[in-house]
Amino acid sequence: MKNLILFFLLVLPIMVLHAQKQKEIELSNAEKFSEKSGSLIKKTFLDVGKIRGIEFQVIYFTDLLSESKTSALRIEKEISKSYGTETKVAILDADEIDGLMKSIKLIQNNILQSKPENYTEVSYKSRSGFEAGCYSKAEGWDAFIKIEKYDRDSYVFLKNEDLGSIYSFLELAKTKF
Repeated sequence: MKNLILFFLLVLPIMVLHAQKQKEIELSNAEKFSEKSGSLIKKTFLDVGKIRGIEFQVIYFTDLLSESKTSALRIEKEISKSYGTETKVAILDADEIDGLMKSIKLIQNNILQSKPENYTEVSYKSRSGFEAGCYSKAEGWDAFIKIEKYDRDSYVFLKNEDLGSIYSFLELAKTKF
């Protein structure tokens, strides 16, 4: 009996730590900047575009104490729930925008034109867990974005034509960084 208790006392903390580590939320560099302790952060939001209820904004972070600055793309969507609404937010660093833009162009020009024999998924992932991509189905492809990494409610299913609008928002956002 003592061995069993000792076993659980040793194994249980390891299991809890492992579970916490798996769900650890990853932050963008801009989010890390904005969460620095001992700083006074000013956030300024600039609207870039909106499609299917998804808002695209450039967000400027300024540490008023050190006068250092950074900027990022903020993607937000309000999700209706039976008990109200939840706001899902993703922050993409400025250096991630080019990769997302290249991914969207590749999806538009190559992937959506193909016909895979088997079920296929293609996706771009950011540091913070934002995801954009497409998946195959019998009639072709469907596009999607997933705003938060561990939240299945943050999926937004798009029309393939919406990718062009999102690309335009990203182009505009790049000029504002």
